[in-house]
Amino acid sequence: MAKRFTTSSRNLIVLILGTLIAIGPFSIDMYLPGFGNVADDFGVDISKVGLTLTSYLIGIALGQLAYGPLMDRFGRRRPLIGGLMLYTVTALLCAFSWNLNVLIGARFFMALGGCAGMVASKAIVRDLFEKKQVADVLSTLMLIMGVAPIIAPTVGGLVIGAFDWQAVFYILAGFAILMLLLITYILPESAAPNRTTSLRPVKIVTEYISILKNREFFIFAMTRGFTMACLLSYVSSAPFIFIEFFGLSEQQFGWVFGSNALGLILGSQINRLALKRFSLLQITVATCLALSVLTTGGIAISFLALQFWVVYPFLFVMLFLVGFQNPNVTALSLDPFTKQAGSASALVGSIGMIFGSLASILVAQLVTESVAPLLYILFCSALCSLILVLFYLNKRKSYKIQASKA
Repeated sequence: MAKRFTTSSRNLIVLILGTLIAIGPFSIDMYLPGFGNVADDFGVDISKVGLTLTSYLIGIALGQLAYGPLMDRFGRRRPLIGGLMLYTVTALLCAFSWNLNVLIGARFFMALGGCAGMVASKAIVRDLFEKKQVADVLSTLMLIMGVAPIIAPTVGGLVIGAFDWQAVFYILAGFAILMLLLITYILPESAAPNRTTSLRPVKIVTEYISILKNREFFIFAMTRGFTMACLLSYVSSAPFIFIEFFGLSEQQFGWVFGSNALGLILGSQINRLALKRFSLLQITVATCLALSVLTTGGIAISFLALQFWVVYPFLFVMLFLVGFQNPNVTALSLDPFTKQAGSASALVGSIGMIFGSLASILVAQLVTESVAPLLYILFCSALCSLILVLFYLNKRKSYKIQASKA
């Protein structure tokens, strides 16, 4: 498939895919500085506003499961266009919400539309590139996606300061319309429709179960799930940590949150260089070990008086390591699949968001007076990732020993 495009055309396609996958962080991060404004407008606690983030993550988790079979059955473009149309309408509904419950519901359906881009981006990369190239291109997408958390809170803070939080959703709706135009006129179809893919619920569930039974997929999809738990527990707790706990302004929060996202970008781009010398699995093992050591240190500092200049660099390094981990475990989980690439991409994304949703719920319940509960969540997530990868290595070694004796 890659031979069909010139280098410039391929780069343009990667840029479009990166922008599509950036819809997620933009939709999450751009309105974070406005949590206080939303709480004031609706007369609720700021912790309750966090439910708009939780509903968005749940919508992404469920929506991806639907888009997987749809993109295998009808190709990538048609479901993607439909999803972005839904995203546009519900983004406008968010802006016109008259109470918090309406906003929570609108955010859920906004996620159902927006996650089409997340599924399509990974599936199209899998369609066009080979295994090691997939990790390399995903690292490029991580660079583009990593710019979003830097820009989004800063832009969101400026927009909210000049207008109000509703303006954020007008901008997101306009962004989705722009993407619709790019997809319609530039992005090619990367996979022929597969009419044998069933859309019957029982068949869909059966297909997902068959994917989960693949040991390599299961282990690395779960590893990615715990990685996303680290990332999204940080994102959902960031307004409390920096605004409430450390007393930063909305504008300062935007700069700090954005600068921390540089860690994610650096990790993903250094990962591209590391892939030229080391295998995906070698880098994944090393990253799991590093995350476990780092978060163990986080447990240690939780017993001290937590200062900004201790927590801030700790979170920066954590995001740096996540920048390595996310594209690599995604590539490892998708590698066994060709015809089921759409469904596998959807399932790995859904698992990540389910874990992230659970982590954000824990954060909403526990991270209310101190940063320490976040450090415990990060430690448990990193430890579980390490255990899964070590289990895979042990099984892989046993299999090789048995094969040599046969």
